[in-house]
Amino acid sequence: MRLRFGDCLLDTEARELRLGGNRRELSPKGFRFLEVLLEARPRALAKQEIHGRVWPDTVVSDASIARLASEVREAIGDDARRPRLVRTLHRHGYAFSGAVAIEPADGAPRPATCRLIWGERLIPLLEGENVLGRGSEAAVRIDFGRVSRQHARIVVQGGKAVLEDLGSKNGTFHRGSRLAAPAELSDGDEIGVGPVLLLFRAAGSESTTETGTVR
Repeated sequence: MRLRFGDCLLDTEARELRLGGNRRELSPKGFRFLEVLLEARPRALAKQEIHGRVWPDTVVSDASIARLASEVREAIGDDARRPRLVRTLHRHGYAFSGAVAIEPADGAPRPATCRLIWGERLIPLLEGENVLGRGSEAAVRIDFGRVSRQHARIVVQGGKAVLEDLGSKNGTFHRGSRLAAPAELSDGDEIGVGPVLLLFRAAGSESTTETGTVR
């Protein structure tokens, strides 16, 4: 799988990391640490869970995880003092907080397959992860006070789209009900994010005239 985030491209099959097109070196454990964070995104991983997934048969200290975090940050161009991608949760663990897109093996950009309608706006959803939130890094930016920086995400893959709340304070709503678990979206589904109502249109749907409204 090829995952693009920030200026980086991670190829999990070729075991290769590139930053701005240049290959970056990572130790095997550093590569695995980055993989684990990406697999769990945006959920924060406790140090104990990281221990079990990176060193399944070895007992190591918390300092070993901190060293891997520093190695990964240096390789992907992240700043520990102002992290954009690898976030430290003091006394708990780490989380990957950046937007991630799945890229095909040939490197060509994937076309938009689904879309959201918000008022008069038509917002394409690309293959992979599309984060909805107030943060500037969100693929679908909704700048309202009741919207979390990373409020929800829609993962588009294999012709399907799945909506997931990202631990937002005010919740994500699907068809009028607060989302308690990831839900597969169908054409015409309404999505509530804070005060905003969005309309989901699936791939191949012809109508683009229906609109969502701001409550």
